[in-house]
Amino acid sequence: MSDGRGRIDRSSPLPYYHQLKQLLVQEITRRGLQPGDLLPGDNALCETYDVSRTVVRQALTELEFEGVIERRKGKGTFVARPKTAEGLVQSLTGLFEDVAARGGHLRSQVRTLAVVPADDQVAAELQLEPDDPVVLLERLRFVEDQPWVLTVTYLPHALVAGLEHEDLSDCSLYAVLEESYGVRLAHGRRSVEASAAPQPLAHALGVDPGAPVLVLRSLSFDADDRPVESFVAYHRGDRSRFEVDLVREPTARAKPSMIVTRR
Repeated sequence: MSDGRGRIDRSSPLPYYHQLKQLLVQEITRRGLQPGDLLPGDNALCETYDVSRTVVRQALTELEFEGVIERRKGKGTFVARPKTAEGLVQSLTGLFEDVAARGGHLRSQVRTLAVVPADDQVAAELQLEPDDPVVLLERLRFVEDQPWVLTVTYLPHALVAGLEHEDLSDCSLYAVLEESYGVRLAHGRRSVEASAAPQPLAHALGVDPGAPVLVLRSLSFDADDRPVESFVAYHRGDRSRFEVDLVREPTARAKPSMIVTRR
């Protein structure tokens, strides 16, 4: 990358690919490279560090997995944008709070905000009758002005009548529910699974069709155990990660934490 770069230590017990990983991270930091900056190609790295293409490819594969770089087919290797973390089970917070807590800025493009009849699945989740009115809120969420997640939310209209007239483009939905409607979420269930983006979703998120997405499903309840919110959030796989805090309870029997499904 430059004359000030480090070099592979041939006498070190560390594998060459591991050393190359460290050197590339150091070089990114030393040069002050920013997300989106182009890195040298495989051949240039082979020549610069005097290693084989196998070593270069293994180092880049691990750096990509760790979120340090991103490789774009036909374009090259770039410094990756930091992945935005969202808490999965620590507490019942919304995306707005999660991003703000990490010093980021979230804005929403409200694509749909309307009262619609509940379909069978939504009605079952929210303990309503089919065709009962619900508020449908569809938002494309941006972190640092980059599309990150498409969220589709349903709430019982009887609990939040008037929400369909709110401006929800730059605020926390949970804060609005508490402050304006007296609806406070107390507990919930969330699950996450991997999927591939179909054409409409890929277009909204700015990724190629078939790109990996993380699908977060959530059902939240108030203190009276009434279901008050159901949502599905489609996260860009290249910019997202979920964090889980675990606590060992010695006297409690283990509960299943993962369900494996075959399709």
